[in-house]
Amino acid sequence: MSVSAPESQPIGKPSFQRALEAAHAAAGGQDYPSGALYVVATPIGNLADMTLRALHVLSMVDAIACEDTRHTQQLLRAVGLHRAGNELIALHEHNEAEAAQAVIARLQEGQRVAYVSDAGTPAVSDPGARLVAATHAAGLRAVPLPGASSVICALSAAGVLGDGGFVFAGFLPAKAGERGTAMDALAQEPRAVVLLEAPHRITALADALAALGGRRVTVGRELTKQFEQIATLPCNGLPAWLAEDPQRQRGEFALVLHPAETSNAPGDDDRVLRLLLAELPLKTAVKLTAEITGQPRNALYQRALQWRDE
Repeated sequence: MSVSAPESQPIGKPSFQRALEAAHAAAGGQDYPSGALYVVATPIGNLADMTLRALHVLSMVDAIACEDTRHTQQLLRAVGLHRAGNELIALHEHNEAEAAQAVIARLQEGQRVAYVSDAGTPAVSDPGARLVAATHAAGLRAVPLPGASSVICALSAAGVLGDGGFVFAGFLPAKAGERGTAMDALAQEPRAVVLLEAPHRITALADALAALGGRRVTVGRELTKQFEQIATLPCNGLPAWLAEDPQRQRGEFALVLHPAETSNAPGDDDRVLRLLLAELPLKTAVKLTAEITGQPRNALYQRALQWRDE
């Protein structure tokens, strides 16, 4: 069933009024099932990154669960929306299990509830995963509304090469011992790794990454915001880069640790692949060779096919 959005009350930036009109025109005729949780991505800094579908849904749901009610109320007002205080439900890392049950109760009554974190896509590094899991466990539907994500934003600007995918590590542990263990694992990870960090811990992270030597890292600071900064440099140069300008230590950080460069001598990957092909099926041999040597799987696969046809 299609649901028309209620008339918005413009108390925020008037520049969003046309966006709201466009949102209702573009998304108003779509289907919005009742008794569903809408997982809504919000901007990570630039308000203009709010999607039309997100604007429409946030204006028409029965309630909005959010990581910080004050922060979300400010966001809603900034985009020209107004929701009464009793329509906002606090759901954060300290009360997620309990608050999730309150949301489930609303969904079981047939209400539509949106969930937003303070910024970006919920349930990735921010709260929301327990809520979504509880929604599924109750036999209810979770509807994702994609949008801004610091993880994907950083990756898209890093220029990471290779076809091995990436690992999302998020925030490393705060305790030195646990952080050291995590860093040891990162040193052995050949794929790209996305990390998040807060300003008060960025120098500690830089010092830890410096142990990885010349492996490259892309630093994304204040992504999408006015003072956005993106730089790619060797890990062992990161502490000095941060120290050069105090401004570089401010803001939220998303970092991409580039894939480790292979140290195999020329022809070593061919030798490994030939040995494995003699004992294993082609796809398995290619997969293992890629993991051992760090070479792109597609290139190894084409090479194996060429040898088979010779």
